Amino acid sequence: MIYLDTHVVIWLYAGDPRRLTPAACAAIEAEADCRISPVVELELGYMREVRRLSHAPDTIISELERTIGLVRCPEPLAAIVGAALPLTWTRDPFDRLITAHAALTGSTLITPDTTIRAHYPKALW
Repeated sequence: MIYLDTHVVIWLYAGDPRRLTPAACAAIEAEADCRISPVVELELGYMREVRRLSHAPDTIISELERTIGLVRCPEPLAAIVGAALPLTWTRDPFDRLITAHAALTGSTLITPDTTIRAHYPKALW
């Protein structure tokens, strides 16, 4: 199982896999279980509110559910928050929670974020 960062979700939805590294593309293609944290959906909504994204989160996620079999992970929020509390290396609440979610399940996280990759050993780019 792998988790996708918000930017990866946006680029896949936009049909722009060239923004991904060959390793990230290969991991996504090879993995039958690609997931997102519900925090990704929240961040997509925030990005739409501040006009950095024009499509609704549900539109983006539904399309990726159809095209790549994306799954919204059902882990309880309390468990995700508990896993995020010790991640003091970032002030970005979205990055903190998305990383914690991947860590909670022991999963790889596909992300272009250099800070996440420096602190989460299972991050891949």
